[in-house]
Amino acid sequence: MSKPTKAAAAQTAAGNDVPFEEALKRLEGIVESMESDELPLETLLSRFEEGTRLAQICQAKLAEAELKIQQLEKTATGELTLKAAPVADDSAAE
Repeated sequence: MSKPTKAAAAQTAAGNDVPFEEALKRLEGIVESMESDELPLETLLSRFEEGTRLAQICQAKLAEAELKIQQLEKTATGELTLKAAPVADDSAAE
C-alpha cells in the first residue's frame, strides 16, 4: 500500500500554502496508515517526517487564527475590525 508520499512531501515542503483542512486530512491519513499497516521502517520514517511537517503547518495556521481572533475589536459604531498587533515568533524558541 504505497501512497504518493514523496509528492505530498514536496508540496508540504513548499511552505504553509497548504490549506489547514487539507493538511489536517493528510495528517489523519498518515496516522491511520501508520497505525493499521505493517510498513517497512523506511516508509514509517518517511510518513513520520511528513506528518511532523503537516502538524507544524496546522499549528502555525491555528496560532495565526487565534491571533486574528484576539485582535478583533469593536469600533465606536459597533463594527468589528482587526487591530494591528506585532506577531511574536515562537518558533525561534523551539
